[in-house]
Amino acid sequence: MDVETKMGVPQPDDPDSTGRVLIYIPIVHTQADMGVLGESIQRLKVKSLGRRGWARNVSLVSKLWVQIEQAVQRQDLPFGRVRLYQDGLPVCGRELEIVKELASANSRNHQLLLRLTEKGATIMGTESSELLVEEYQLVRDVFASGKPEVAGRAEASQQALMDSLLKRRDQYIARRINDTLLKGETGLIFLGMLHSLGPWLAKDIRVVYPLHPPPTRGVEGP
Repeated sequence: MDVETKMGVPQPDDPDSTGRVLIYIPIVHTQADMGVLGESIQRLKVKSLGRRGWARNVSLVSKLWVQIEQAVQRQDLPFGRVRLYQDGLPVCGRELEIVKELASANSRNHQLLLRLTEKGATIMGTESSELLVEEYQLVRDVFASGKPEVAGRAEASQQALMDSLLKRRDQYIARRINDTLLKGETGLIFLGMLHSLGPWLAKDIRVVYPLHPPPTRGVEGP
């Protein structure tokens, strides 16, 4: 796997145009991305950070999404040969429907995906449904008490399970990209900052970071 931080993707007359390119966009999740858990997570964050702290956090995440949108807009994408991969989007046969539902719920992430599909890019199921259900159950258990201190202790006690699950998700996502991104195509992946695909992506995939490479382990948004 080759890694680059420059802008842009190979064009048809480029010697690399028969290769595979993956544009890697590290993201933070907004409350709209969290579905049924969104309100519970918000309540805990407000209790933990206070309303002003929560508002500052939301503002920072909003500014990050402006940067992400601008970075994607700067890419000279061959939309008919672009596949979109998304954190949390299962392989299920109704991927576009899920994207539309979350876009209508004001998810900046999914609104961006929808705009890209309207230009000709293809939405791809990205994750294992089984692993996502497993993660949902873990997160639900962590936030079940509604108290920040209890949630913090529950999260710490289940950290090993969460780390193992994240690794299995990353392996699945990498295999999915390896198997579906064809030669001459560009993949665009939106992936939370805790993820790391590096060890499992195919060697012939050239990775481009329009913003910055994700840290080995980061911190998710609200």
